[in-house]
Amino acid sequence: MVERGHRLRRPYLRTRAIPNEAVEDLRFIRETMARSISFTAVPGYGQVVIGATALLAAYLASRQTSMHVWLKIWLAEAMIAAAIGAIAVHMKARRTGVALTSGPARKFAFSFLPPLAAGALLTSVFYPARMVHLLPAMWLLLYGTGVVTGGAFSVPVVPVMGVCFMLTGVVALWMPTWGNFLMAFAFAGFHIFFGILVARRHGG
Repeated sequence: MVERGHRLRRPYLRTRAIPNEAVEDLRFIRETMARSISFTAVPGYGQVVIGATALLAAYLASRQTSMHVWLKIWLAEAMIAAAIGAIAVHMKARRTGVALTSGPARKFAFSFLPPLAAGALLTSVFYPARMVHLLPAMWLLLYGTGVVTGGAFSVPVVPVMGVCFMLTGVVALWMPTWGNFLMAFAFAGFHIFFGILVARRHGG
C-alpha cells in the first residue's frame, strides 16, 4: 500500500549526448536521400560564366543592323552556353559524386531539353516568316519553361529562376523592340545572380 500523500516519482533519466560519429552518419544519410530525389549537380559557377558570355553576345547583337547577323550571334551564344553548361555539369557531378545516369538526372534532362528543342524548331519557322521580333519572347518563355520543369527535380532556386525567365518573356511579347535588352537582362543577369546563389548554397 502506498501511504497517503506519498507521490510516485519517475526515475531520473539522464540524457546522453549523441556521439559525433552518429551525427556524421545522420548527416550522410540525409544528404544521400536528398541526392536520390533531386539533381544537385546544377553548376552555379557555370551559370555565372554563361551569363558573362550572354552579356557579350547581347552587346555585339545590339550593334548589328542586319537581323541575319543578329540571329547568328545569338545562335552562336546558345551553342557556347550549351557547351559551357555541359562541361560545368560534368565537373560538378564528378566533384560531388552525383551520377549523371541517375534517376533525378534523367528526369531533369528529359524535362529541360524538350522546350529547348521546341525553341530551335520554332526559330527555323519564325525567321523565314519574318517574325524575328518575336524570337526573344519565344526563347525566354521556352527556356524558362525548361528551367521550371527541369528544376522540379533540382534544388528549389532553379525553378524560381525559370519563372523569372518566363515573366521576362511575357514582357518581351508586349515590348518586342526591347527584345535584345530583355535577353541581356535575363540570360546574363539571371544566370549570374542565380548562379551565385547556387554556388554559395549548393557547393559550386
